[in-house]
Amino acid sequence: MVIVTKIKTLLRACIQMKTMNVGKYLNSTSLIPSDTAVSTGQREEIADRTSPPQLISYANLFPPFTATAMDSPKHSLIPSFLYSSSSSPRSLLLDQVLNSNSNAAFASSNLEKSPSPSPAKTTTMVSRKNFLIASPTEPGKGIEMYSPAFYAACTVGGILSCGLTHMTVTPLDLVKCNMQIDPAKYKSISSGFGILLKEQGVKGFFRGWVPTLLGYSAQGACKFGFYEFFKKYYSDLAGPEYTAKYKTLIYLAGSASAEVIADIALCPFEAVKVRVQTQPGFARGMSDGFPKFVKSEGYGGLYKGLGPLWGRQIPYTMMKFASFETIVEMIYKYAIPNPKHECSKGLQLGVSFAGGYVAGVFCAIVSHPADNLVSFLNNAKGATVGDAVKKIGLLGLFTRGLPLRIVMIGTLTGAQWGLYDAFKVFVGLPTTGGVAPAPAIVAAEAKA
Repeated sequence: MVIVTKIKTLLRACIQMKTMNVGKYLNSTSLIPSDTAVSTGQREEIADRTSPPQLISYANLFPPFTATAMDSPKHSLIPSFLYSSSSSPRSLLLDQVLNSNSNAAFASSNLEKSPSPSPAKTTTMVSRKNFLIASPTEPGKGIEMYSPAFYAACTVGGILSCGLTHMTVTPLDLVKCNMQIDPAKYKSISSGFGILLKEQGVKGFFRGWVPTLLGYSAQGACKFGFYEFFKKYYSDLAGPEYTAKYKTLIYLAGSASAEVIADIALCPFEAVKVRVQTQPGFARGMSDGFPKFVKSEGYGGLYKGLGPLWGRQIPYTMMKFASFETIVEMIYKYAIPNPKHECSKGLQLGVSFAGGYVAGVFCAIVSHPADNLVSFLNNAKGATVGDAVKKIGLLGLFTRGLPLRIVMIGTLTGAQWGLYDAFKVFVGLPTTGGVAPAPAIVAAEAKA
């Protein structure tokens, strides 16, 4: 408090000295030659034009430092007017007081030849000498929607959500792939885990985790990043009115376009992963499995399963994004009484996980036949789609390993949306999905 009192006293003394100097200067300097005949009215008019700016109250310049203000972490020892982000009335008056000497000298230099400065010039002069800084407690601007930083954030969020979640469920994926390849040996989920534990130990449950992490990180980056890009691109093409009317088609088209690119990044890693997981002794992981696979199948063999992979992943992703957006919109519209922007971030992330889990169940059912084809083709050298259908059967394509995949994909998709939106919230972006704007409002904005 002693330091604060001294600072206040020093500032008051400076302003008083400035004011006294201005008064002495005006009293001692004659603005009108002595031999010039000037009427009393003219002298009063000149005195009014050259009078110093009116001083403001010290109480307004320096608000008292109360105990509440001192205890609050949001207050600084520096007076509050120094933290204004714009030229407030207080700051402008203070600038006028500090610059009163120069203004008075300018006015008295040549009264007849130099007209008074215009308001625009005065404003410019004050703004150039403005020393105000932004308050450290003011929140910074978030990432602008649909800017390069926005798409970069969505790409990083996709890497984290897909790469980490797929790596975590590697044991489930390992049992599922073996059930699809050798159903006679791996008859159920429980027996599959038991066989793997007996033959390969606990370490065997995470065989192939490196290609899983790398492959699905690359896929997630392209999937989420390009989905946001194509959703905005197709919405701009359609216009606000048609976007609101056919928003589900926008979701389907954007997700399908993104997945085409994402699977090109995933396919080589998926081929190595399946071979490592379903053929014991082939390789320990990505480092030795990749060169062995290339030596055996060639680089073209890495993309042998691209067609079935598109057949599995494109319907899966279309269902994943379109159903998620629709489910989340319905949750906010019918299940939660408050609008989305009034809900807490925790509640919004809970809605993202719930919507993602339900969407994952639909995804698993739609994409399961193609998933069986991918596992079969990547495991059998030189096999074709016809060979897979003949050996597995049409019914087996839809049902073999489906219960386990529903559990795995449901949990996986829910966790992916939860992590993705959690990262978006972390960087200052809103969560995905929500109540769409009313068509009437959208149409009015389009006409405007």
